[in-house]
Amino acid sequence: MRRGSHAPPATTLAQGGNRASVTVENSGTLHVGDTAAHEVPHTIDLSGLGDLVRRMGVVVSSDGTRVYVTTGRGRTVVTIDAATWQPLSTVEVGERPWASASPPTAAISTTANGPSNDVSVVDTETNQVVGAIPAGERPWGVAIIAE
Repeated sequence: MRRGSHAPPATTLAQGGNRASVTVENSGTLHVGDTAAHEVPHTIDLSGLGDLVRRMGVVVSSDGTRVYVTTGRGRTVVTIDAATWQPLSTVEVGERPWASASPPTAAISTTANGPSNDVSVVDTETNQVVGAIPAGERPWGVAIIAE
């Protein structure tokens, strides 16, 4: 899935591993790859969201219908419809969200917000921030472990 000379900051696989979503920070795009065909059938241009926006983290909802992309200095998470590959909404989270994670059984998404020193919790049904969890100095990654 090499696309130019821009290094991808994040990659995630959809359930079943048949689709990979790859953010490309400097080009303002999200590439969606078909892992069986070794092709990139979808490229979503998110550069129109502003000059400070950099695609950083990416996570796919547990049902595969939505893709959530963090925007770094843009301070937001963009929700993308996985059927049409069009942006649906944007929600402001903490300062410089980098990584993102979503549990398999809940309608939330989380972002690690470096300079905010916290993790935002976003209700994916309402697209609203429902909490911020203190996370030490400059959290860069986040993972959710099911119990």
